[in-house]
Amino acid sequence: MATTDEITAYIREQESLLSPGAARNDGAVRRHNRTPDDIRTRFSRDADRIIHSRAYGRYIDKTQVFYLVDNDHITHRVLHVQLVSKIVRTIGRSLRLNEDLIEAIALGHDIGHIPFGHTGEACLSAICEQEGVGAFRHNVQSIRFLDDIEDCDLTLQVLDGILCHNGEGSDHRLVPEPCGDWAAFDARVAAVQEYGDDPAPMTLEGCVVRFADSIAYIGRDIQDAREVNLIGETEPLPPAAAEVLGSTNREIVHALIMNVIATSDPSGEGCIAYDDEHTAALDALKEFNYRRIYENRQLTTETMKIRRMYETVFTACAEDVRAGRRAAPVYRDFIDTPWIRPGYVEAAAPEELARDFIAGMTDRYFETRFRELMLPRRISERFPPEK
Repeated sequence: MATTDEITAYIREQESLLSPGAARNDGAVRRHNRTPDDIRTRFSRDADRIIHSRAYGRYIDKTQVFYLVDNDHITHRVLHVQLVSKIVRTIGRSLRLNEDLIEAIALGHDIGHIPFGHTGEACLSAICEQEGVGAFRHNVQSIRFLDDIEDCDLTLQVLDGILCHNGEGSDHRLVPEPCGDWAAFDARVAAVQEYGDDPAPMTLEGCVVRFADSIAYIGRDIQDAREVNLIGETEPLPPAAAEVLGSTNREIVHALIMNVIATSDPSGEGCIAYDDEHTAALDALKEFNYRRIYENRQLTTETMKIRRMYETVFTACAEDVRAGRRAAPVYRDFIDTPWIRPGYVEAAAPEELARDFIAGMTDRYFETRFRELMLPRRISERFPPEK
């Protein structure tokens, strides 16, 4: 049976084989560092802490793109996260990067997403700005859940990768942007929140997750759109994309993974990159997806109703907090739960508590709260005894 020292020595030996630009576990920095190290690497422990968080458990019923569609074969947020994790570990292993750091960032990168995907995010953001608590940004919300609300005490490198994971841009080459300490990280979070800044991650591992986010969803969204008949099975993709990347999700994923591996430089400061041909093909595919999927009238037809749902639930939650209604769901299922970090509630305004409660809801739970607010309560046979 291997001893702790033998396991630690083996891990160090494996880490010595990493590329010069890869992150090392002995450089991992925690804000509080209340727990001694064990046989896990620091980044591996972060992945475990994320999986065991309450926020991670709520991935299970958050839709990705096709909300309000009853089809068990379309991608939910939890599957997207798993796809990102598998893709990015394939790339990271080939580039000899730190797979434990990669896995932790991938698992946590979308925890801040809210009911009804980006449509829900736009609705909540408009309300938050109106209420004076700033725009809603799901990457910042991920940091709130993991660093402020639940206090998972994750490393700086993992939180930075989650904050900077934006896979919706048009990156073709990323060089890590240093973020030396917690003061610098907190300033980075504030700039993202206030101004919508979009910095590159501080590690090559974070940069790879950012690329993998796009790789995981771009072809999968086309596959899902065909599954729900939003686009036809035989509808061709743009020639500029299909000739380089292929026409199926499998072909697109393979082409992009292989090009990232071939084009990136993991040595020294390093970079993660596509070549010009694959960059142009991916841009053409993203334009196709926006036009034919994300902005498709059939997908966006319920937006006004969703906006009213958000306004109704947000107003009720904020009023319950102001009035101190301890029996209300915002207290029962959020504020008064034992997993909330001490001090968080006291420092938050009612509007911030309403925002964070709603942001953590699954699609189904959000719909339940709305129905309870808008439909009269039915009694089964008899009223309960008065207390």
